[in-house]
Amino acid sequence: MHSARQAVGAQVVLSCLTVFGLWLTAAGAQAPAAVPVFKIVVGESKIKFDVEASVDIKGTFDKWEASLTFTSPAAESAVLDVKIQAASVNTGSGIKDSKLKSEDFFNVKEAPLITFRSTKIVQTASETFDVQGTFTIRGVSKPETLHLTLSGKGTGAGEITGTMAFDRKQYGMNSGIPFIKIADRVEVSINLKGRRVSGPPVVFKH
Repeated sequence: MHSARQAVGAQVVLSCLTVFGLWLTAAGAQAPAAVPVFKIVVGESKIKFDVEASVDIKGTFDKWEASLTFTSPAAESAVLDVKIQAASVNTGSGIKDSKLKSEDFFNVKEAPLITFRSTKIVQTASETFDVQGTFTIRGVSKPETLHLTLSGKGTGAGEITGTMAFDRKQYGMNSGIPFIKIADRVEVSINLKGRRVSGPPVVFKH
């Protein structure tokens, strides 16, 4: 009987301690700060590329996804993440597309994704930003900077346009195309439309 009373008493004490601990946790915990949540409208956005050449080489990527994630309401806290299906390249020419997909250029079989993930965003003026990040193509990653312009600031919906230029030979694209002179510089341009679906407005520098 004495042992049974001890066991019951121990259970009561343990239950009280558990409830007390939960109360302390709830009282001391702070609710996470609300952040802006944006959705990129893929159907209204585009990612394009352009290479100076003796025969025009430019086009779009038909399959890709992008996200803009904030860790605070500050605009410079955002992280831009873009993932492109390299095989979705579309120049309007099957011959050009096949060449760009080959191992001489995008090498889509070995490296199906072209990606850019920002590491730092700096507001350079009222509506412009330098987005530093890691660009990966053909499995080769290097730091690059995307220069962006924002329109629709403060409306909850907007558009960001920008360009990033890179040297294709630094990523192993050393080959050419027969009878076509191709520049080393490749320019990628983005036009992303998005809207805020929840959270507070983005806070910009004045």
